[in-house]
This record gives sequence, C-alpha cells and structure tokens, in this order.
Amino acid sequence: MGPGDLKQTICSLVPDDENVLVGFENSEDACVFKINENEALVQTVDFITPVVDDPYIYGKIAAANSLSDIFAMGAEVKTALNIVGFDKTNHNYEVLSEILRGGNEKIKECGGVLMGGHTIESLEMYYGLSVTGMIHPNKILRNNTPKIGHVLVLTKPIGMGILTTAIKRDLLKESTTLEAVKVMEALNHLPSRLLKEYDVSACTDITGFGLLGHAFESTNDNVSLSIDASAVPVMADAFDLAAKDVVPGGSKRNMKYLEDKVSFIGESQKYRLMFCDAQTSGGLLISMNEEDAAEYVKRVEDLTFGYASIIGSIIPRGDRPIIVY
Repeated sequence: MGPGDLKQTICSLVPDDENVLVGFENSEDACVFKINENEALVQTVDFITPVVDDPYIYGKIAAANSLSDIFAMGAEVKTALNIVGFDKTNHNYEVLSEILRGGNEKIKECGGVLMGGHTIESLEMYYGLSVTGMIHPNKILRNNTPKIGHVLVLTKPIGMGILTTAIKRDLLKESTTLEAVKVMEALNHLPSRLLKEYDVSACTDITGFGLLGHAFESTNDNVSLSIDASAVPVMADAFDLAAKDVVPGGSKRNMKYLEDKVSFIGESQKYRLMFCDAQTSGGLLISMNEEDAAEYVKRVEDLTFGYASIIGSIIPRGDRPIIVY
C-alpha cells in the first residue's frame, strides 16, 4: 500500500491514552507505550513476500526488515513473534523450517528471543515479525524532529527494490545478487547503538516508501531536507536496470505520491525514480550534529560494508519539504 493510501486508511485510528508516548498518527517507525519513569515498550510489526529464492536467506532478510523499526527508534529488541503465510501447495515444510531458521538467527543476533508466532496457509508466501523492544522514555528517537543545521546520514545504499525485482526475473548477475543479499540481511542494530554516543535529533529507516518517502515523513512545518544527489549511495547495476523498466510497482506509486513534495534542481531530476525506489531492509536515515557525522560514518563503515554517507542537511522550511540538488 502506498503512503497516501495508508495515511487515509488509518487517519481515524488515533490511540487515546496518556501512556502512549508515540502513536501512529505521525507515521513513526514504531509505537511507544510508557511502563514507568524508566521503561517504555516499543512495538512494531512487518512482513514481506519473498525477495530471493533461498528460503533461509529470505528468512534472514525478512527478519532484519521487521527488526529495523525498533532500531530506528533507538530501542533494543526483547522479544519477537513469527508471522507466516505459507504456500504448502508449492513448497514442503522444509522450506518453512529454513525460513524460520533464518529469521531466528537474526533475532538472536541482536539479543532478542523468539516467543512463538502464528502461521496460516496462503497462496502467496509471506514472512515477518511482530517485535517488542524496550527504551527509556526520554531517549526515544523520533522521525520528524530534525534540527536545523544538522546533517543527514544514510547507512545503507538504495536501489534494493529494483535489484530484487531483477532477481525475481532472473536478470541480475550473481555478484550483484550476493552483494544485495549482504546489505539486506545486515541488521541496523549496531549503527543504532552507536547513535547513543552522539547528538542525534531524528532517525528513521528506509523501507517501502523509498528514500524520499521516508525523508518526507521526517520533515515538519519548520524544516526542509536538502539532499545532495551525488552523495547518496546506490547499488551497482540499479540505474541500468531502472532504464530497462525493471522497477517494482511500489516505487512508481511512491514517485506519484511525492511529485508535489520534492524540488529537483538541475541534473538531479535523473535520480527521481531511484530515490523513490521501494526498499527492503534499508538503512537508517539520521539527522545528527555535523561535528559528529564524519566520525560516526567511519565507525559504521568499519562495522558494516562501507556504504554509509553524509547525504544532505536540515535547512529552514522552503517552498517544498525536500530539495534534491
């Protein structure tokens, strides 16, 4: 479902409780419920259809995608429940076991515990997690509180929607497939933990609404996001595939929704589709102090795969919420 359709669907479902610290009225990555002065519950749920053929790798990617919302809030994962739609007509139960094994591996990697789940028969396969995390009520990272003067950091490359579409069509060479898998199955856990050491004003993760869709959700009435198109990391082969219209439908819906919300300056116009590409298990988009950003990027690169980049800055509100140059 596209961002505009989703917003219209849930607009009347606003939680009404004084302990709800973060609801879903502002398109946050997860909801937060205060338990006491020192503890708050962070909850999210997500699932995806297969993006690769290998069930074990699919399980790892789907779990990493689900867990990411907890990390985007600055929280730690505690427990998770499996959510499965299994196509037993075309697959045996060994496939399901491998999916769940991959998912459980990622839950354990970040210190979480699998507590069960629910499986139904479905002609279309899907898998994901309902995840519970914990955080101090005063240390929540919101997505729409960026501070003017802070810079934007992106921790993973974009183009995954295009690459996974190519995988489904058997159009992607093996080396690029392996690199895409490495990026998608990587948790945002350690990059999120590092943020506790720096001056951070906002954070979100880049998933189905693409870089610009989630960037738009990170704006407010007082700020715009200025993005340097040449600084945004993009996966190899993504531009060539996009030129051949190897593009998921969600990316095109994102582009339509954002057409009056983004100003493209000069040659940045050529990045429009790529920056709207619907991601699976994308990176964190962080608003942080410029003095901290270079060190943070270097530490993330040392821990992961070298794609983290400073891609823009937070500026006073302009004519549109996002400027790409």
